[in-house]
Amino acid sequence: MAAMTLLSTKGLSRHFGGLKAVENVDFEIREGEIRALIGPNGAGKTTFVSLLSGRIEPTAGKIQFQGRDITADPAHKRVREGIAYTFQITSIYPTLSVFENVALSVQSAMRRVTEAGPTDRLNLHDKTLEALRRVGLSDRVDELAGTMAYGHQRLLEVAMGLALEPKLLILDEPTQGLSDGEIENFCALVREIAHSATVLLIEHNMPVVMQLAHTITVLNHGEILASGSPEDIRGDKAVQAAYLGAG
Repeated sequence: MAAMTLLSTKGLSRHFGGLKAVENVDFEIREGEIRALIGPNGAGKTTFVSLLSGRIEPTAGKIQFQGRDITADPAHKRVREGIAYTFQITSIYPTLSVFENVALSVQSAMRRVTEAGPTDRLNLHDKTLEALRRVGLSDRVDELAGTMAYGHQRLLEVAMGLALEPKLLILDEPTQGLSDGEIENFCALVREIAHSATVLLIEHNMPVVMQLAHTITVLNHGEILASGSPEDIRGDKAVQAAYLGAG
């Protein structure tokens, strides 16, 4: 049986004055998929995912999540519905400990589940430690988040996203600042996440994209230039001219 569409857009656009940052994008992502979104700098990738997460409003078009129109829903409501977005620039709480940062996300997820009905009784402490274990930060629970290296702050942000127990996890440049060993562990983590959530990955590291993504969508000048398997995208002449051949 084919996987169900989790999220889709129709004619999605965002203009800033005369700049068409995102223009008439029709897009869909299926449940359980690892989808990569790539493109040159200024292609509209972060604007597009900001539209999906509700951080900015569209100029035109519609967004559906699990078959429901969420175009008018604010970001906090989309989080409750299962969309978690880790930002290109870290959005941690620097004066709180690593544990406290993740515990805030766990609390949010537990409130959502409790409102919906019965929940398992893993407590806040255990859920927080589990999220930190998954990203390799369980030995840093007492550190102040703002004192960690940038790469570790990015991993903390991923842990915060995971702790929300999302249906769709959007990762914006997650390997930026990570060492080669950390990138290898991150790739293993994304594959594990895909067993329980759909992943949308915005990433410039092409080896990471090619090994992780089931499907790659290429944005250029705010429009979809191509979409297909890694093999399809690698061999696409238009993509090579616009992006891959440039760097």
